[in-house]
Amino acid sequence: MALKLSSRTIDGVKVIDCVGRIVFGDEASQLRETVKRELAENNRLVLNLGDVSYIDSGGIGTLVSLFTTARNAGGDIKLANLTKRVGDLLQITKLITVFESYDDEHKAVKAFHASPQGSVATMSRRESA
Repeated sequence: MALKLSSRTIDGVKVIDCVGRIVFGDEASQLRETVKRELAENNRLVLNLGDVSYIDSGGIGTLVSLFTTARNAGGDIKLANLTKRVGDLLQITKLITVFESYDDEHKAVKAFHASPQGSVATMSRRESA
């Protein structure tokens, strides 16, 4: 399934809903371009990954690249609604310690308001269901 992206704003934070697969090629490029465009307007982003069925190594590389881009722009990217498969992948690659992840997008949005913008967090904020 091709990656479908849509965005909306909640309490001043841009939420990007991702549906499908994040894989090397067109999907990763599409995500990269969308996030970079959104970062130009708002450097506080939440990637809602609840409907992402698969991420390959190219997709992981894209997420890391976008995280770095956001931080260099003085912003941050938080992850929300990780599926078991995506959560396990982030756990195996140890990236769960890099990204802040939340069980739902409202908690991720709220986290932007609880900490100073652009602050660096190295621990996962993923909460158990």
